[in-house]
Amino acid sequence: MRYPFWRVGVFIAAAIWPLLWLYEAWADVLGPDPGKVLVDRLGLGTLILLLITLCMTPLQKLTGWAGWISVRRQLGLWCFAYVVLHLSGYTAFILGFDWSQLGVELRKRPYIIVGALGFLGLLALAVTSNRYSQRRLGARWKKLHRLVYGVLALGLLHMLWIARADLKEWAIYATIGAVLLALRLPGVARRIPRLGAKKPASAGKA
Repeated sequence: MRYPFWRVGVFIAAAIWPLLWLYEAWADVLGPDPGKVLVDRLGLGTLILLLITLCMTPLQKLTGWAGWISVRRQLGLWCFAYVVLHLSGYTAFILGFDWSQLGVELRKRPYIIVGALGFLGLLALAVTSNRYSQRRLGARWKKLHRLVYGVLALGLLHMLWIARADLKEWAIYATIGAVLLALRLPGVARRIPRLGAKKPASAGKA
């Protein structure tokens, strides 16, 4: 395995936050509604991890270091783990495992449908992130994994719907997402400079 310490470091960095939040809930420092705080933090953590995952390819192109790509799949799976915890927390702390309330919640908070669509997209990406799926799907694998851009758009819409009263934080994540999506455009991607890359010699120089 290449870059073992880097991979372990990324694993620890991603795993430590849910554990810290659970400890804060146990220590009763999350306020009067710790369940809702946990759900909100896990949702935001999912979005942040998705943005970080999308940073890996531009960083690899910019620096030429393959270590960025080596953790891209791990970050994607952590993103899925966070959204599973987010959904589980919603089921436990908001619904109280009372599925009869789901219809009421959907009518009052239709952004839940947007979040559910994003979850299904991440599920498809996580299930097909292995090498077997890459070999089985062939060229279709890359097309399928472009679904990540749609998932990002759904995640940003989900957050916007929730945080309508405070748009400053949302605008930061939306701007980062827009830049990352712009970097995927073929004309822009070809212009990303690579650090340390030698400039080609002038054709007319002796």
